[in-house]
Amino acid sequence: MKRKKSTSFKFRPFSRKQKKLLMWWTDKSPYKDHDMIICHGSIRSGKTVAMIDSFVTWSLAKHQHQNFIIAGKSMGALKRNVLEPMFQILTAKGIDYHYHRSGDPYVQIGTNTYYLFGANNEASQDTLQGLTAAGAYLDEVALFPRSFVDQAIGRCSAETNGNGGKLFVNCNPAGPYHWFKTEFIDKAREKKIFVLHFTMNDNLSLSERVKQRFYRIYSGVFFQRYILGMWVLAEGIIYDMFNEDEHVIDEWPIDIHDYQVAIDYGTKNPTAFVLQGIHYDTDGVATYYNLKEYFYDGRAEGKQKTDNTYYEDLETFCDGYTTEVIIDPSAASLIALIEERGVLSVTKADNAVLDGIRTVSRLISERRCLTHRSCINLLRERTSYVWDEKASSRGEDKPVKDFDHVMDAERYGIYTKENRGVRLDDYTAALMRGARVHG
Repeated sequence: MKRKKSTSFKFRPFSRKQKKLLMWWTDKSPYKDHDMIICHGSIRSGKTVAMIDSFVTWSLAKHQHQNFIIAGKSMGALKRNVLEPMFQILTAKGIDYHYHRSGDPYVQIGTNTYYLFGANNEASQDTLQGLTAAGAYLDEVALFPRSFVDQAIGRCSAETNGNGGKLFVNCNPAGPYHWFKTEFIDKAREKKIFVLHFTMNDNLSLSERVKQRFYRIYSGVFFQRYILGMWVLAEGIIYDMFNEDEHVIDEWPIDIHDYQVAIDYGTKNPTAFVLQGIHYDTDGVATYYNLKEYFYDGRAEGKQKTDNTYYEDLETFCDGYTTEVIIDPSAASLIALIEERGVLSVTKADNAVLDGIRTVSRLISERRCLTHRSCINLLRERTSYVWDEKASSRGEDKPVKDFDHVMDAERYGIYTKENRGVRLDDYTAALMRGARVHG
């Protein structure tokens, strides 16, 4: 048993909506007989912290010697979004806990055991098999496979002194035909589910300046979902915040600290390389410049290239700039060849499509993703990269798989760098090397 050290949580005044969330299960609440609470809405709206506090308080007040489920999209997301604030809240309240990380991870609080799960694919439901629980906390449930949610609901059958199981669920909105929206939120009354919709105004700790910043950096479907908290279709042009006057440059920047080459590899489809220059400000925050591109379409040219030829083109493309390449992990044959030659350093891309699109969208809105005018294929795709309306009608968010090869390469490079959180280290290393100028 290992006690994890944690800083104490600094409680701020709770809004009326947060107080409803904190008290919904108590004896005097009109919702005490409901089986589930769903809190959905905008980002930074205060729903997560209040839900963690409510879930832990309910489980300790109503149950002893019971098991509980705590799940996130992945174990990494669960630790970052749920466990860290949960441990801070427990520390602030003087409640002892033990975090067991080896084997099947769990947290022990008093006599209760809270088992931890990632729900990133259909097989995740298998990890719940055989577990009897008194309740569950599901974080960002719209990102879960439905099978995991159904299995978690079926596991919550334990009772203590007549107190039955309850589910605490939160999420940001997706499309209006998403299974969670149609099967749970839309059927809340018949399924005895208490639903609360949150906006940024329900988080009293957010200043007006911070809220205005979020209003500025999101647009289109992401603004409607993550700022307004609406379940709306993803339709039209994906990067609708792109503006040629603001986001296209004619000269190479003179203060590039680092370079990387992002690759979307195709056998029958086109192959694209993008040279990305990165500038770091004094806080280590990156601005990305798409500076030059390579694009080859075997069908249009009437001749396919071999991996060996693509490798030779890649080495020439990188020469004088970088040895770091970021590539879709599905390009197994080209990755193997690059590693065999030993000249270039391979990073397998984080290729989560929606998270990557959201990140690139945010950086474009913040003018931290700029493109040189010579990247004609990238700029052409930027204005023709659209949401798949047929997928939207099925409750899925997907781009149309046409004219997307340079878009994919760009996303691999930017999202992989941003998602791995290495910007400050990169900045320090870049300063030691000194800024490099090319053009």
